[in-house]
Amino acid sequence: MQTKGQRNRVMKEECLICKAPLEYLETDELMECAICHKKENSKTRCVNGHYVCNECHTQGLDAVIGICMKETSKDPVVIIQKMMDMPFCHMHGPEHHVMVGAALLTAYRNAGGEIDLRSALTEMMSRGKSVPGGACGFWGACGAGISTGMFISIISGSTPLENEPFALSHKMTAESLERIAGIGGPRCCKRDSYLSILKAVDFVKEHFGIEMEKNEVICRYSSMNNQCIGKRCPFSKASHK
Repeated sequence: MQTKGQRNRVMKEECLICKAPLEYLETDELMECAICHKKENSKTRCVNGHYVCNECHTQGLDAVIGICMKETSKDPVVIIQKMMDMPFCHMHGPEHHVMVGAALLTAYRNAGGEIDLRSALTEMMSRGKSVPGGACGFWGACGAGISTGMFISIISGSTPLENEPFALSHKMTAESLERIAGIGGPRCCKRDSYLSILKAVDFVKEHFGIEMEKNEVICRYSSMNNQCIGKRCPFSKASHK
């Protein structure tokens, strides 16, 4: 039986194969996924050389649709935390690029927003999965922030040829990324998801007149994060004392 300290050490490791820390390369290298053996270019692997592709990293993510279709909460943070506690969700990973938008779509519908939720969630799944892990560091655009722009794009019916919906989805992404940048690095998928969601709640109230619920957020995942920034994080228990 593991002690609490042993469990925490396991949780704080990062490679899905051997639990070793990850490393990020300056340039792409051809790597083979240790699970499905697909070969593709990537900058990310563990220090022992293991690489896991986005598809394998997000295995089980389709459960998000079932979770959201049964959900009645108007608080997207409450909704995403239920996803974060599922086996498919890791401390960090591209699954958050889907989960942020999915939680917002669900809370938006529950708060009175008129959307076909199942169709919207399916579209969010498709779009969010296209944003790879590490986008925050390599693209200069965190996938959690991009997910809020996808959310606005879906509820507003934006396309590259639209006027106001095009502008609103860009504004949403920009405001989320600005909030994330204001805190700085290193990455934390939980922190950036919360920051993006809270910004989106205010944005939707202002521009769409739909009021989702928003409550104080205190992180319960810090012990799982090797790079936790502690008191500098607005959601840390220490910052709320």
